[in-house]
Amino acid sequence: MKLNIPSGAEIILNTLEQNGYEAYVVGGCVRDSILGRCPDDWDITTSASPEQVKALFRRTVDTGLQHGTVTVLIEKEGFEVTTYRVDGDYEDGRHPKEVRFTSNLKEDLKRRDFTINAMAYHPERGLVDLFGGVNDMEKKVIRCVGDPMERFQEDALRILRAVRFSAQLGFTIEASTKEAIGALAPNLKLVSAERIQVELVKLLVSPNPDYLRVAYEAGVTAEFLPEFDVCMKTDQNTPHHCYTVGEHILKSLLHVRADKVLRLTMLLHDIGKPVVKITDENGRDHFKMHGPESEQMAKSILRRLKFDNDTIHKVCRLVKWHDARPAAQMPNVRRSVNKIGEDIFPLYLEVQRADMLAQSTYQRREKEERLEGVKSCYEQIVEKKQCVSLKSLAVTGRDLIQAGYKPGPYLGEILNQLLEHVLEYPEDNQKETLMQLVKENQD
Repeated sequence: MKLNIPSGAEIILNTLEQNGYEAYVVGGCVRDSILGRCPDDWDITTSASPEQVKALFRRTVDTGLQHGTVTVLIEKEGFEVTTYRVDGDYEDGRHPKEVRFTSNLKEDLKRRDFTINAMAYHPERGLVDLFGGVNDMEKKVIRCVGDPMERFQEDALRILRAVRFSAQLGFTIEASTKEAIGALAPNLKLVSAERIQVELVKLLVSPNPDYLRVAYEAGVTAEFLPEFDVCMKTDQNTPHHCYTVGEHILKSLLHVRADKVLRLTMLLHDIGKPVVKITDENGRDHFKMHGPESEQMAKSILRRLKFDNDTIHKVCRLVKWHDARPAAQMPNVRRSVNKIGEDIFPLYLEVQRADMLAQSTYQRREKEERLEGVKSCYEQIVEKKQCVSLKSLAVTGRDLIQAGYKPGPYLGEILNQLLEHVLEYPEDNQKETLMQLVKENQD
């Protein structure tokens, strides 16, 4: 098996070898190369100590000396070079108390999480696959190295990593590995919200975001997203739906492109439905005001998982308005763009489509026609550069002050009245026309 490794990695391997040390590229870059994927980075493992690595290369960065890692810079590219090591006891369920360097590659590989990540490669010596990683890739299986209970007890983050890798690669999780995930899922309380967030986003933007179902079935989402578990158990007895709320969410994830904001929006767009659900005397379910309820719950969840404010702001607005259905007429769409926001309206259209495609086929043609009509109106609004907010209104507060109006809240009222007029009559968005309107209204 011949892998295509970058020249920088080859330089490091050759330099270490020429000075009497073993060295291999290792881990995810080997896995991805075998699978025909483009590795994000190339990690190197070696029998040389960090000090010996630093002595051999002119430009290095002390990335994690306590764990044996030095970043070697070759031209403008950085390569992490880590000494073969054996981890000590994991006292906090996340990090080894200490690490011990070793000269044995096997000892280093057997401490790794999954077989597909425990392979090393050298251009001359070829592939080192001691735990059946290639066989598991052929079978499309995620399997722990050694005893899965031990691996997950060492580091609880591996529980989420297993689900995330399965989603990214389209692999199933091997039975004993999945059983250990279910048994040790409560240990996720030892993992920081920031690390959970990173794994969740990687899962959501993967080719198989609906593999979140695997996390649910194993009891994993109960530990960091219990609101989703409630959705999975909430039926929707209505002609518009044919799945539980949770299954509808999973289906909707598949119908929107792999963008962080869009996938988070679909994950959370109906998260408030179980809270507002009402069943009428005919047995039909109703979810009135689930948009605003979902918005509030989404804000709480995203803050709990330590998302940045920009992501929270965009996702929560999309969740709030995801069920707004303006008629496909220019004035209605201009008002909707104003209400929902110019910056996220294109995303809102994508959210609406994904939501629709994850519903039953009841009134599907009418829904598609309305949405296509709204999209067409929006495209015309953009093409004609029509005003949809105070930002593009032809008159500003300064214009009104220069015309003799006193500063204060009243100016805001005038501007909003002008905007309302322009949303109905976009051709009037000219300074002279609007100033004349103001004058007429004051007379």
